[in-house]
Amino acid sequence: MIRRYTRQEMGSIWTDENKYRTWLKVEILACEAMAEIGKLPEDAVVNIREKADFSIQRIEEIEAETKHDVIAFLTNVAEYVGPDSRYIHMGITSSDILDTSMAYLLRQAGKIILQDCDNFLSVIKKKAFEHKNTVMVGRSHGIHAEPITFGLKLCVWHDEMRRNKDRLERAVETISFGQISGAVGTFANIPPSVEKYVCDKLDLKPAPASTQIIQRDRYAEFFSVLAIIASTVEKIALEVRHLQRTEVLEAEEYFSKGQKGSSAMPHKRNPVGSENLCGLARVVRSNAMASLENIPLWHERDISHSSVERIIAPDSTILIDYMLNRMTGIINNLAVYPKRMEENLNMLNGLIFSQQILLALAESGVPREDAYKMVQTQAMRVWDEKMDFKELILKDENIRLHLDGEKIEEIFDVSYHLKYISAIFDRVFGKEAA
Repeated sequence: MIRRYTRQEMGSIWTDENKYRTWLKVEILACEAMAEIGKLPEDAVVNIREKADFSIQRIEEIEAETKHDVIAFLTNVAEYVGPDSRYIHMGITSSDILDTSMAYLLRQAGKIILQDCDNFLSVIKKKAFEHKNTVMVGRSHGIHAEPITFGLKLCVWHDEMRRNKDRLERAVETISFGQISGAVGTFANIPPSVEKYVCDKLDLKPAPASTQIIQRDRYAEFFSVLAIIASTVEKIALEVRHLQRTEVLEAEEYFSKGQKGSSAMPHKRNPVGSENLCGLARVVRSNAMASLENIPLWHERDISHSSVERIIAPDSTILIDYMLNRMTGIINNLAVYPKRMEENLNMLNGLIFSQQILLALAESGVPREDAYKMVQTQAMRVWDEKMDFKELILKDENIRLHLDGEKIEEIFDVSYHLKYISAIFDRVFGKEAA
């Protein structure tokens, strides 16, 4: 079943409410861990857990004066907790909370995107089997090459998206590391057991070594994978755009009743969904570059990465969630025109079989260069004079010295090119291909 995209589902991860709620969760877990090792009274933890809360409006008021978001947050929480608030944030630095929370939020976002990948893979697979034997011309450099099937094109997309999902699974694990290690990562004022307790409760792992922050190569890997996924979506969207061109028109985006394609031209049906996706991919890729530039920081930490991540974390995850869901819908509802594919396949009057003539001549003993020249001579006549390639080959005395009519007819059978389609499906889909 296709998961319906809603901005709220992914977007709610990145609201101020959820951000501060996550900060509070980390702070309370740290208090619980400190109480377990006798560094904090149990009754204080009970009080903190019961009373700790915040007001976004109040945090903003305090931050306007302090110019520090975590201090503003802690000051506001203290207003709810009272005297026991002195135990909150003991031995902890701001980045312990910020980075552990960021890992938790990115992991949540990553899980949603992984589900998006599954939905997209399911739709591609369904469409691939539907058109497994729908013959069309393959193109290289935009020029007709040799026959393929539309299902094979989708098969290739499925294989690529499966790699993207594998990459994302690894990247989600790479960013699933928290830290509660103090001002420069030495645990000077808080033992490693607190870090382990907090991370275990949040389904994270403790960073083996940290400074004041989680090292940003982890995040760069995550955002780079999102950029690769965006590029795959763009690749597919670009193909849809090409196939929808009037001169091609082998497939097109679904055009709903009442939809309008142009303010000036009532006849237009434009691939606007795919065009949007091609544009959005550029944003996700540029965000990945920003994440790479966050890796080098001064000494144990500076703050130059923080402002960047406040933008790219919500933007890239929300965009990828949207892009995958929109592309899933486009492929699921894609209009495919096999008859037009057949017409385009025959557009070059048989030229797409030129390689088979070349190979047959070489197999019969003709030197390859000579065989190439013989075939190209007739092929150029088709280009220039719009003649039928098979008829020219049948009438070419030099070629007929080596190939009889039966062999030539066999060469011009399109099934020759499709004999391994099932084998490719078997390799991509395994037992499911049967």
